[in-house]
Amino acid sequence: METTSHASDGTLLRQVLRPYKPHCKYLKSANVTSGEALPSARCEFAIPESCYIDDTGHLNAVEVNICYNQMLYYTIAASVQYGLMEEFRGWTMSDYWKHQLPDILIARFASKFRSPVNPRRFEGEIDFLSVQRRSPGGGPPMLVANTAYRYWDAEGGRCNGEVTITVLNLPD
Repeated sequence: METTSHASDGTLLRQVLRPYKPHCKYLKSANVTSGEALPSARCEFAIPESCYIDDTGHLNAVEVNICYNQMLYYTIAASVQYGLMEEFRGWTMSDYWKHQLPDILIARFASKFRSPVNPRRFEGEIDFLSVQRRSPGGGPPMLVANTAYRYWDAEGGRCNGEVTITVLNLPD
C-alpha cells in the first residue's frame, strides 16, 4: 500500500474541536499519514494560557491529556473521512460525530516528561500501534487501540507516552 498524506483540513479541525471551550482549542493543525501501517498524525499546538491553573511555564499533565484527545479525535475523524483504517471503514462522518465524545474512552494513559515543553508553541505526533475488535465476555463489540504520542518544542523540551483507548457502541 502506498503511503498517503492528508494535509490539515481546517473545516474538519473546526468540527473536531467544536465541543471544546474556545480557550481550550489547542490543536492548530494536523497532517495525517497512512500507508502499510496504521495512521499517524503530526500536529502543531499552541496553549496561550492554561484553562485551569496559573501559568506553570511548561506543558503539564492535564494539558498533555487535552492535547492528546484533540490529536486522537482529529486522527480518527480523518481516518473515517478518508477511509484510512479498516476498523472505521464502515463508519460515516455522522457516525463519528455521534460517537466522538460518549464512546471514545481512554482506558490507560501513561506519560514520561523528559524536559519541560514550552506550551506556547510545540509539536506532537500520535501513532496508532494496533487496533483490535473485541467482545469481552461475549458482550457488545468494541475497538481497543494502542497508541503512542510525543511532544517537543524548539528549545529541546520533550515528553512522550502510551495510551490505550476503547471505542464503544460501534455503529452497525
